[in-house]
Amino acid sequence: MLLQQQQQQQEKQHQQQHHHHQPQQQEQQQQQQQQQQQEHQQQQQQQQQQQQQEQQHHQHHQQQHQQQQQQQQQHHQHHQQQQQQHQQQQQQQQQQQEQHHQQHHQHQQQQHQQQHHQHHQQQQQQQQQQQQHQQQQQQQQQHQQQQHHYLK
Repeated sequence: MLLQQQQQQQEKQHQQQHHHHQPQQQEQQQQQQQQQQQEHQQQQQQQQQQQQQEQQHHQHHQQQHQQQQQQQQQHHQHHQQQQQQHQQQQQQQQQQQEQHHQQHHQHQQQQHQQQHHQHHQQQQQQQQQQQQHQQQQQQQQQHQQQQHHYLK
């Protein structure tokens, strides 16, 4: 049921996005909706974990940038985000600091461009955020694998 709900809501968000051309609106709704799913059923994290691993093969080092976008989004989405991301903020900041060391501050300008151009990746970005809540160590391991991939 929850997966069905998720897909339907994402379709609505796509329609709104095409009509209004407001990526921020899309990001807000997705973060809300998946946060709710996490409260209801944490089994979904496993499915999203698999999705994320598949994405990493396709996107390589782009997902490293996405997490930093999440914190930039916080500044744009005041009211809807505050309650949800309160719980995740501390973990996010820790992981972001480690990412800074891995990235050597090189890709920060690219992150903004990705945020405006790649709407679908922002859906995946909010799935990452769920994983951070309980699977932070696993995510860091995946980033290290990506980093080796990227450095080669």
